[in-house]
Amino acid sequence: MPYINAQKVLPEQLIIEIQKYVQGETLYIPKHENEYQKWGASSGSRKRLDLRNATIREAFTKGACIEDLAQEYYLSVETIKKIVYSHHKNMC
Repeated sequence: MPYINAQKVLPEQLIIEIQKYVQGETLYIPKHENEYQKWGASSGSRKRLDLRNATIREAFTKGACIEDLAQEYYLSVETIKKIVYSHHKNMC
């Protein structure tokens, strides 16, 4: 996160008001809640994981065993169960 000098972006009166509470310290000002993106949204990681999980669910519905999926995707058996559990009750 880059450092920005408040004097370059804030009005002097606002700086004077902020100085009543904080002086000479680094101050983090968060984004508005509607500005936040979910994890992985900007990098594409979320989309790749969603696609992988959909592929795992599809393979499971076609009869693939939990243990085999865990080995194929290099995930734990418990992780595979978490991916498919909400959609299927019968496990190998």
